[in-house]
Amino acid sequence: MTTDAYPHRRMITLSVMLASIMQALDNTIANVALPDIQGSLSTTQDQITWVLTSYIIAAAIMTPLSGWLAGRVGRRRVFLVSIVGFTVASSLCGLAQTLPEIVAARLLQGIAGAALIPMSQAALLDINPPHNHARAMALWVMGVVLGPIVGPVLGGWLTQNYDWRWVFYINVPFGILSFLGVATFMRETPTRRTAFDFFGFATLSLAIGALQLMLDRGQLKDWFSSTEIRVEAGVALLALYLFVVHMLTTSKHPFISPGLFKDRNFLTGNVFIFIVGVVLFATLALLPSLMQDLLGYPVVLTGLLTAPRGIGTLVAMFVVGRIMGRIDARLIIGAGFAITAYSAWQMTGFYLQMDSHLVLWSGLAQGLGTGFVYVPLATITFATLPGALRNEGTAMFSLIRNVGSSIGISFVETMLVRSGQTMHAQLAEQITPYGIGLNGLDALLHGALPRLDAMVGQQAMMIAYDNDFKLMMLLSLAALPLIVLLRSARSHAAAAPSGGSQDGSGDDHGTLHGVLE
Repeated sequence: MTTDAYPHRRMITLSVMLASIMQALDNTIANVALPDIQGSLSTTQDQITWVLTSYIIAAAIMTPLSGWLAGRVGRRRVFLVSIVGFTVASSLCGLAQTLPEIVAARLLQGIAGAALIPMSQAALLDINPPHNHARAMALWVMGVVLGPIVGPVLGGWLTQNYDWRWVFYINVPFGILSFLGVATFMRETPTRRTAFDFFGFATLSLAIGALQLMLDRGQLKDWFSSTEIRVEAGVALLALYLFVVHMLTTSKHPFISPGLFKDRNFLTGNVFIFIVGVVLFATLALLPSLMQDLLGYPVVLTGLLTAPRGIGTLVAMFVVGRIMGRIDARLIIGAGFAITAYSAWQMTGFYLQMDSHLVLWSGLAQGLGTGFVYVPLATITFATLPGALRNEGTAMFSLIRNVGSSIGISFVETMLVRSGQTMHAQLAEQITPYGIGLNGLDALLHGALPRLDAMVGQQAMMIAYDNDFKLMMLLSLAALPLIVLLRSARSHAAAAPSGGSQDGSGDDHGTLHGVLE
């Protein structure tokens, strides 16, 4: 690829990043508005969760399909249709007057938005020469990571100062600008006529849909004590088994190419991105409830206290831009996981009387760790993957991250509830009428018992949150040994010089030169 191959590279980058940020924001921006939506539409707590569930399931099912569609009809067409569909669906969400209307609009939003993030990653890799891939992935990570972090802040501010409907209306101007930019500057990619593997798509979609439904409703239904959850788990396992067997043995043109998983970097990178999805998004799911329900912070302040994560990520991108190519990317990823583990260790020290500084500094550290992991990981995962598999690869990369986040969020919330109940029972055992400071039975007979139970409950939940953060720390540390499975960019450059820098020298410094030069 020559330097002039894409003369409008900056405008294409801006356009696809607008689309990515728009979609990434919508993963979390609606969460803080759920109570207002519930009141406005007069629904129950069980019913209103479908506003989130419908979007998650639709996006998860459609994400792997985006790779096939881009190869079949062209990435530009897929991008434009997705932007239009997502923007229209956002407007319909804001206009909804009943629960079925908003759930249907969220389904359309998930279907249309599924392609935006993986196709934006593929587009940035294509329009930049190999030595600029790290820089391109830094920009892509900015949208993917900062979107979920900024979402609660923006959603809380819009809901508090305007109306919950503006949480969806805000997508409209972003969608229009992104559509105009892509339509004007992006070129169409080559297409290939391949048969559609309907059985593969159907079994994979069924597996993903059943898994997402199980994860979303598991805590509500008390997991495997519920027949519904057992059925969903069985359907997910059976469908996944049929998909894998079909892909490996019976299909000439499988829905997902087995060649993806023959690439060691790509396979290991997906394991890492699964862990990143668990740690990052599970932590983001825990903090708002901790700060609002347990510490009594208002919604907007809660959002502001999570903002340092974004600052940490931006700083990490700048630092990685200076050291990529000089230091083995695997060492940078290892340092990122170590910093992430350190931030989770800081969170295990949260307590009820703490001030906001501990939240700020631990968030800044986690942002640094995430940036150190995500940028080189997004680069090295695709460093050895053939360009023909890029559309499928980016779709799978996004799917695995989303599945990781769904599993992580579901698991930590379940552990939070159960650990809170266990700790409440253990702490309550220590409370007797003869305990120090209780002044015998008089304290319990004059209305102090309810207040005492509330205090025990608060302390029990604080310990439960700390236990979840400890789990995130252990998971981050457990990822470190897997780094040895990655091939360095240097060894790949030596093996395939033609895939190196523009001049074909294959120099590692040229292949992965800075992120933000």
